[in-house]
Amino acid sequence: MLMSCAMTGPRQPDADSLTLSRSERVAGVAVHLFTAAGAGLGLLALTAAIDRRFALCFAWLGAALVVDGLDGALARRARVSETAPFIDGALLDLVVDYLTYVIVPLIALWRSDLMPHGLALACALVVAIGSALYFADKRMKTPDLWFRGLPGCWNIVALYLFAFRLPATMAAAILLGGTALMFAPIVCVHPLRVTRYRGLTLAISLLWLACASAVILRSFAPTPLANWGLGLAGLYFIGLSIWRGGPNSGSHSPQASC
Repeated sequence: MLMSCAMTGPRQPDADSLTLSRSERVAGVAVHLFTAAGAGLGLLALTAAIDRRFALCFAWLGAALVVDGLDGALARRARVSETAPFIDGALLDLVVDYLTYVIVPLIALWRSDLMPHGLALACALVVAIGSALYFADKRMKTPDLWFRGLPGCWNIVALYLFAFRLPATMAAAILLGGTALMFAPIVCVHPLRVTRYRGLTLAISLLWLACASAVILRSFAPTPLANWGLGLAGLYFIGLSIWRGGPNSGSHSPQASC
């Protein structure tokens, strides 16, 4: 999702695939194993969330986010659809993403004191169902690789809720409103894949990563400077999405799909 676009599904072998070297095949399988490692990191984050060790939970989720950011480029370099076609890389990526982007952060919110447990569980049910539909939507990306609707990055939403400690009703409104926005006629930038303003977007993403790391290292204790950085980064991504316009506004300049 912020996700890597981990390759297209398996296809029938051609003449070139039959002449692949052993090292090329091993490299393809290794990339799939790297992607799958995100599931292990997600499980570690889940156990930390259940134990209410929220800083550790988000540290594991951060590691999973790094894996998700790297595996797409590695998969394209290793040509996994040719070197390891028996694994559907795109499906594998979605399975891992649903765990780390949706299930774990929802469990963390449910186990926290940010909202009453009943309200947190009700919101989590809505988010989980909506996200399942969103992840299965074949129209998830525009031709120029922006996300259609709000991407299901609930790990990031949850981090903001832990960092800013909003009132329970406001937190619930954000979760329910964000679920609705996944299906709204808006777009959101893919920080690694959209070419327009990529340099600035990557710089802002690194700023966000540094501020998020600072917040996690302080176990979500009040960190005004880091919170300001998170807020400014969030405003940049919102503003960029508003500037880009609706799902059809940039479709005249298609890019290669993942």
